[in-house]
Amino acid sequence: MASHRFDPNFTQNVIDGMGPNTTPRNRQVLGALIRHIHDFAREVELTMDEWMAGVKFINEVGRVYGESGQTRNEAHRLSDILGLETLVDEIAHKIVVEEGLEPTSSSILGPFWSPNAPFRENGGSIIQDGVPPNGRVTKMHGVIRDITTGQPIPNAVFDIWQASANGKYDFQDPQNQTPNNLRGKFKANEKGEYWFYCLHPTAYSLPTDGPSYALLQLMDRHPMRPAHIHIMVTHPEYQGCTTQLYPSDDPWITNDTVFAVKDDLVVTFKPLEGDEKAVLELEYNVNLAPKGFKGKV
Repeated sequence: MASHRFDPNFTQNVIDGMGPNTTPRNRQVLGALIRHIHDFAREVELTMDEWMAGVKFINEVGRVYGESGQTRNEAHRLSDILGLETLVDEIAHKIVVEEGLEPTSSSILGPFWSPNAPFRENGGSIIQDGVPPNGRVTKMHGVIRDITTGQPIPNAVFDIWQASANGKYDFQDPQNQTPNNLRGKFKANEKGEYWFYCLHPTAYSLPTDGPSYALLQLMDRHPMRPAHIHIMVTHPEYQGCTTQLYPSDDPWITNDTVFAVKDDLVVTFKPLEGDEKAVLELEYNVNLAPKGFKGKV
């Protein structure tokens, strides 16, 4: 009688099919991927119908991306709702320090970043299409510092992007927004300071007409993201930080559908008086680690 229900050598035979020119890293990653996929199929005893449903699902992800002109990245969104991007982000960027400033926590990039955001002057505004209905203008400012010295980092670049008050980013909403509305890059001054005007962020739903939403429905999950502002802070001599900031009073803060909220990224917007351009204020300081800094292992 056979001691195994399934061929015990099959998975290793598939892995061993990789040729001699496969790089060591590709062999490690793809070998582990094959093992885990095979173990998953055996664990749940995947049926032919379920396997084919998965194939069709992947095809649908690609179809949506292609037909949207490569602007609707369902594969990226699937990584988010399964928690994969948040996990990979933590693996890549987590730094633990024993003393001094804590580095600003990273968070997921998400599918809406653009490399084409324009540089704007400190004190300027990313609201280029006028304040939308229900929009609340916020003066955002802070200092970018070195975690090892506490000193400011002049010329660090602060890249910000956010959805409008209707919950849509510029390229989702061409009827109401011009390209690069609510996007901008600001260069810190000699004191490491940045300041500009943006909107108080708005919670929004992920799209509800694509494969990512179909998966959420299978898991009986909602599609809501808490209100947030995206930032990416970089400098040639420092490890950059890509993250998101969340208002502390947002109702979805404890149940983000992409699992991206971290305690030190929850912020408080305060009323602002004496500034005719804004009704709210957000102070947020960013702490960066020098390149090569490892922290506590």
